[in-house]
Amino acid sequence: MKRNIAIVAGGYSSESAVSLKSADGIYSFLDKEKYNVYIVLVMEKGWYVKLSGGEEIPVDKNTFGFVFGGESIRFDFAYVTIHGTPGENGLLQGYFEMLGIPYSSCGVLAGALTFNKFACNNYLRGFGIRVAPSIRLFPGETISEEEVEAQLGLPVFIKPNDGGSSFGTTKVKTREDILPAIRKAFSEGKEVIIERFVAGTEVTCGCYKIKGKEQVFPLTEVVTGNEFFDFDAKYNGQVDEITPARIPAKLTEQIQRQTLKVYDILGAKGLIRIDYIIPEDSEPIMLEVNTTPGMTTTSFIPQQVAAAGLSMRDVLTEIIENEYDIIFN
Repeated sequence: MKRNIAIVAGGYSSESAVSLKSADGIYSFLDKEKYNVYIVLVMEKGWYVKLSGGEEIPVDKNTFGFVFGGESIRFDFAYVTIHGTPGENGLLQGYFEMLGIPYSSCGVLAGALTFNKFACNNYLRGFGIRVAPSIRLFPGETISEEEVEAQLGLPVFIKPNDGGSSFGTTKVKTREDILPAIRKAFSEGKEVIIERFVAGTEVTCGCYKIKGKEQVFPLTEVVTGNEFFDFDAKYNGQVDEITPARIPAKLTEQIQRQTLKVYDILGAKGLIRIDYIIPEDSEPIMLEVNTTPGMTTTSFIPQQVAAAGLSMRDVLTEIIENEYDIIFN
């Protein structure tokens, strides 16, 4: 009997539209001969199953299922592709844990930790992972332009501490732009992180682990003429993404090993992607851990999977079957 797979998309943040694109990508990758695949929209207005004809059927949150044509259908597995709350920060994972439904992404603790950039980076620093110096601001907390420049120098990145897809992110080069950038970041998140700018080559590395196997992918080099890898660079084509990255093999292996190390430190699960900056004549610096990476057909992970000579269909099948077996076998 085919298992019913829910691709869980949407969310309660500005990243909702990006999530829906990832859902379409995952839908195209999944093996339809093996699974019944549905897209489930988790929105503030409600949770719905999106049927092929465009009809939206309410989801019963008590069972994580729905009724269609008089038939009650319950999902056997959740593939979470929400970028932002509640799918990337551990909230939805807690719901699935309580219902005993296997899911694709990191668990509650790893999701909550990695969603908080400041907490995650400083936690990993304790394990010897190099990260950029940063300052965190809570609502109502203030800081002067002089303090920012004294602690971090200029330029700096100012962004939501609990957001993604570069929404609310500003590269700040002058004192005068610091406070407006903080206000902009607070408009997208509950906390703000101010991070020292590090010049260098930006790369990203994906990986996953299942029972008896670990798979780390070729790196992707990110080259953009924009000020940084912003929303337009990520989603509107204003970037060159080069896979494999044009860096020495020894450095590639070092970053791949570190990516697998971070995966273990966090107790990650499913596919993750970690971003790095490589300064000239210096060791790589970790920028961010992505536990629900973009999954459109042109996103980094599909590029890296192809460069590794693998297929997205096989990778996703391995992840689904592994998580299902952990719970039921």
